[in-house]
Amino acid sequence: MKMYDVVVIGGGPSGATAANDLARQGLSVALIDKAGRVKPCGGAVPPQAMVDFDIPDDLLVARVGTARMVSPHRQKVDIPVGKGYVGMVDRGTFDEWLRERARSSGAERITGFFDHFTHDTDDRLLIHYAAGSSRSGALETIKARHLIGADGALSGVARQAIPIAYAGGNRVTAYHEIVKSPAVETDDFQASRADIYYDGKYSPDFYAWVFPHGDVTSIGTGTFEQGFDMRAAVARLREETGLAGCETIRREGAPIPLRPLKWWENGKDVSVCGDAAGVVASASGEGIFYAMTCGRFTADAVADAIRTGKPSKLRAARRRFLWEHGQVFKVLEVMQNFWYTTDNRRERFVSMCRDEDIQQLTFDAYMRKKLVRGKPFAHARIFFKNIGHLTGLAPVA
Repeated sequence: MKMYDVVVIGGGPSGATAANDLARQGLSVALIDKAGRVKPCGGAVPPQAMVDFDIPDDLLVARVGTARMVSPHRQKVDIPVGKGYVGMVDRGTFDEWLRERARSSGAERITGFFDHFTHDTDDRLLIHYAAGSSRSGALETIKARHLIGADGALSGVARQAIPIAYAGGNRVTAYHEIVKSPAVETDDFQASRADIYYDGKYSPDFYAWVFPHGDVTSIGTGTFEQGFDMRAAVARLREETGLAGCETIRREGAPIPLRPLKWWENGKDVSVCGDAAGVVASASGEGIFYAMTCGRFTADAVADAIRTGKPSKLRAARRRFLWEHGQVFKVLEVMQNFWYTTDNRRERFVSMCRDEDIQQLTFDAYMRKKLVRGKPFAHARIFFKNIGHLTGLAPVA
């Protein structure tokens, strides 16, 4: 039975990053991933991710320079990104590149499905998985000192290792359709603009989107509400934006967690990261940068725990992530819980975003991945404008 320092389950951005970082630190790593799985995702990657994780520019299929916000009454607010851009990636190509980078760094790639883990008589982890492209295949077993679950919002690793934390997940269901991008641009579709629809008929508590990816475009929506017909909502969005006639390439759906789990490890020999740890930002649904950051912090914590023999070191991953990004997550969750609840509030939210101070601070935060202090007078103006909209005293533009 082959023995590894670390086995990583899941080869998305978080798992592939963790596997790559651990292999580069000299640990023996196995990366177990399903074959051919492409996660439904808008595919937005901020410039900070390109820098932090050495991502080559040729993986970008589009660079978005403007974000358009559309209200229930079709109020449109175009927000220029400014000096930067929002990069768009194709998740199939992007994720495979990350997995191959991990392999080239020394991680061993294994195609298979995680089933469960146990311990042997020496208290070493035994990871049992169905090898190959079918979950019904015969189980095989490998041994490890540590297990990392990067296996998505419905993580089998988290469900077994930290069931109390896993049960408290806050998940949106997302659905999107990948279509061929129209050859001709219109007011409702621009190849370098990301459109975000805040409208109850497309989503009762989240948003819908049209994100261009070069030759293809992602059109989708998300919601907490059980029973909401997301396919019908996307069909309506396509019809009303002139995209109904575009060839549909594929349809995908998946749960997206919007709150970090309270525990990312079992206090002994199992950790989780990425969607399995709940690191997708509320309000925006942004996940790729945070997943990769979480994977890196988890890798560092696991390597430290293995080298020192102190499982308590595993807690550093969550502490470090929340120290750097917890404030952003809290602000975005409050924003979503208030502004995304009724069409009247959505209308005011979009109107508020016409403000140049808000636009500047929003994109400063997006580019740098942190809340920035900005100009104190700008913050004061934003505060009083928010009060005006919260109380209904401010006019809707």
